[in-house]
Amino acid sequence: MTSATNTASAVPADATLPLGGLLALTLAGFITLMTEVMPAGLLPQMSGSLGIAESMAGQFVTAYAAGSLITAIPLMTLTQAMRRRKLLLVAIVGFALVNMVTAISDHYWLTLAARVLAGMFGGVVWALLVGYAARMAPPHLAGRAIAITGIGAPLAFSLGVPAGTFLGTILGWRVSFGLMSVMAFVLIGWVFAKLPDFPGQQPGKHLSIRLVLRLSGLRPILFVMFVFVVAHNILYTYIAPFLVPSGLANRVDLVLLVFGIAGMLGLWIVGALIDRRLRQMVLASLFAFGGVALVLGLGSASPPAIFAATAMWGLVVGGAPTLFQTAEAKVAGEATDVAQAMFVTVWNTGVAGGGLIGGLLLEGFCVMSFPWVVLVLLSPALLVSWLASRHGFPSTEL
Repeated sequence: MTSATNTASAVPADATLPLGGLLALTLAGFITLMTEVMPAGLLPQMSGSLGIAESMAGQFVTAYAAGSLITAIPLMTLTQAMRRRKLLLVAIVGFALVNMVTAISDHYWLTLAARVLAGMFGGVVWALLVGYAARMAPPHLAGRAIAITGIGAPLAFSLGVPAGTFLGTILGWRVSFGLMSVMAFVLIGWVFAKLPDFPGQQPGKHLSIRLVLRLSGLRPILFVMFVFVVAHNILYTYIAPFLVPSGLANRVDLVLLVFGIAGMLGLWIVGALIDRRLRQMVLASLFAFGGVALVLGLGSASPPAIFAATAMWGLVVGGAPTLFQTAEAKVAGEATDVAQAMFVTVWNTGVAGGGLIGGLLLEGFCVMSFPWVVLVLLSPALLVSWLASRHGFPSTEL
């Protein structure tokens, strides 16, 4: 199987990582994730300003996810021939414009439409990041390059969202979205200055979704990732009610801070080891996540147990996207961008599935059921990843 890194315009094996360009991709990921989740911290302000219920304002997050979920695969399939930097710039300009519309709109439906468009542009950006990073880096450092671009996600969760919420509370929610537009415009100049351009797929070499899905190892990767994301979001989406038995319901901010800091550490560990130990880290992450579920199930009323489990949970989740993206890039080769569109679609489906399952569990059972359901879900994921030792999560990295 041709590695994605082998398509990287003949980068010398002893070359160093192009940090300026990789950090531009990091900022792109940061802006997209901030745009996606920021309404969650600003629901009271947005609902009050637009004269709608908070439940309706909550649909701004759903609309973004729907935009990514529905359009990521079709858009990346249709734009296979387009030069990569041009496509990335189109998506970033789109972000700048839709965030500006969100910041000035006084109409609910216009804001909701802008959020759908933001999700579409976000799906394109996330689909491009991995392939771009792999092509820019020396083959033996491709995993580390992907890890660097992945820093934007935990940064957004641990620092960006709290900062955006604080600014929105003090200066108004429109200021937060306006700043996202400003950052996007700054990023446009950075991309021009630091990112090399790469061609798209040549005519006649375009790959259909069906052919990409048939690549050896891709389906196990997508399955394991989907189950992982569902399990994570059962807990993450309903973390506030889950903390009630431990008396930490009023310290959700502190719990999520621990989660975010641990996530940064987890990403650093993955970045240091991924090019040599991808399979081992995937298996270790699933085992560790199972341990987290067990601790949360047995110690749900104990604050020390909650904080210890949250730290390990953050450590695992912080590096998980990079693990799955790198495995996918190794399998997909020249089809990485289309495979990444599948990644975006499956990831957002997992987010929605976790929220749905968690809501049903909350209504039909109780929060104490969460860890045990997570533990059950992780079992087939661990089995599939273990069996995918030849394709997907190979024993010997290629």
